[in-house]
Amino acid sequence: MAERVACVVVTHDAMPWVEHCLESVGDIPTAVVDNGSTDGTVAFVRERFPGVEVVEQENLGLAAGWNRGLATVDAGHVLILNADAWLQNDALERLLAASERHARAGLVAPRLLNADGTLQRSVRGFPTAWRIATEYLYLRKLGSGSRALNAFYGAGFDHLSEREVDWVMGACMLLRRAAIDDVGGFDERYFLFSEEVDWMRRAADRGWSSVFAPDARCVHIGGASHGGRLFRENVRGQLRYLMLHGRRGEAERARRVMRLALLARGRLHRGAQGAMYRDAAAWLGSGDLGALLDHDVRFPVSKER
Repeated sequence: MAERVACVVVTHDAMPWVEHCLESVGDIPTAVVDNGSTDGTVAFVRERFPGVEVVEQENLGLAAGWNRGLATVDAGHVLILNADAWLQNDALERLLAASERHARAGLVAPRLLNADGTLQRSVRGFPTAWRIATEYLYLRKLGSGSRALNAFYGAGFDHLSEREVDWVMGACMLLRRAAIDDVGGFDERYFLFSEEVDWMRRAADRGWSSVFAPDARCVHIGGASHGGRLFRENVRGQLRYLMLHGRRGEAERARRVMRLALLARGRLHRGAQGAMYRDAAAWLGSGDLGALLDHDVRFPVSKER
């Protein structure tokens, strides 16, 4: 018989945050899918949390890890939680209550908080070439509340109201099993970044909503695993999304804008940040979209952004 709710956590060298993460979900059925950790994560989880089911596999990417976890647990709702995130107080019950209030909610997400308790803005608008341009060209800084200039980052969304949204950062997501069965799993062509927005877009196309529930709260460290080193993979994910869901030619237009913007950023910024932008710009100019989107990366992937 299916449980009411279960949890899936994907890890890769997830120390030291995984203990906080797993403690926060209590004794609900939980699967940890480990993508090739070498820091003792697997042994630690098995010793510290003997009731947690641990699944080991090679590092096939975050979407593949999530899908393995979804296939492992059997529940009407599945909480997908980053290894560097943990629920506060009764957040899970609040997420479940919000799901009950919204019969067509395929996904419910909490308010994310930084470690110091400040808001981590997590609500986004579906990507388009224009919305990506406003980000890469810094146009959004001209009007944080402007729908025209800042829709990609939620255009001043107050993060106080329970409402339907386009998509949310995937650090903590409660998915309805009926929606998973209808929409399918996560697209494993995404290795890291944009796999959650792709799923929420496909869910929306099938009549499911994504709901932001601010009375449920979750701390999210962010960037703990890759420290910002995977910028190119973030760009790749955005281009893949536009190839799959954008208008004809939109991904190519976005590629050109991204490259020009990153060339400019590479000149403005020094040190490692400037080098990161210059590297991504060179990569964007190194081939056609088909070549750029080839699934050719193998990076740490516990979704700690």
